[in-house]
Amino acid sequence: MDQLDHTASWAQGLVLTYGPNLLLAVITLLIGWWFAKRVVNVVERGMERSQVEVTLRKFLASMVGIILKALLLISVASMIGIETTSFIAMLGAAGLAVGLALQGSLANFAGGVLILFFRPFKVGDLIEAQGFLGIVKEIQIFVTILTTLDNRRIIVPNGPLSNGCITNLNAESLRRIDMTFGISYGDDVLKTKEVIQKVIATDERILKDPKPDVFVSEHGDSSVNFVVRPWVHPDHYWDVYFHMHEQLKLAFDREGITIPFPQRDVHVFKEAVSA
Repeated sequence: MDQLDHTASWAQGLVLTYGPNLLLAVITLLIGWWFAKRVVNVVERGMERSQVEVTLRKFLASMVGIILKALLLISVASMIGIETTSFIAMLGAAGLAVGLALQGSLANFAGGVLILFFRPFKVGDLIEAQGFLGIVKEIQIFVTILTTLDNRRIIVPNGPLSNGCITNLNAESLRRIDMTFGISYGDDVLKTKEVIQKVIATDERILKDPKPDVFVSEHGDSSVNFVVRPWVHPDHYWDVYFHMHEQLKLAFDREGITIPFPQRDVHVFKEAVSA
């Protein structure tokens, strides 16, 4: 009986000592878990209203949830008397070791976050970056996938991509096609300009506003060079580019306008031979 009384007394003291803290910790855990979910929902809705990329939105919301829940568990452990200092130090050391081991991957991850957040390009854009020209097919957290114009798949790490120069060929609603055509010095410049303008007028894909430019740009070594600059929608760029080269060659042939090739005059002097 004495042993039983002693055990009961010990249990009663334990409950009185740790019971309130344990009850408070459980209540804090339940409320904190609910609050963390609410914060995650608010953050996700805010990013949705800001039109943040879906991939980045879900990832950041998940990260916010993990961080809040980890802080909550550390706080609850501290409330019930568990020493958390060494635990936090251990987590910090483990995080440092993992960070050093995954430097390249973390750089690509950070680059992916920047790309998805600031959106220098989107899926479907034609971009030139890291020495590659291609259409963006997919933006992932670590890499961006491009498809080149000859249908090759290029996987570009997001770290170098976010830190390098990017040319987005679809960012603007209009594009100007810059072309140069040369004619012989013996051809009529005004007639040539009229022929070029007629060819431009027959293509409905070329915009009337802004007005296409047709200028004499240079007196070359063997030709008078014209700069032709029509404006088109980005989707029509290459079709119009190739079409104009073909149609202008045919038009020049019909009108007797010569497209010269490089040539050089060589004069040979014969020295007199003395007897």
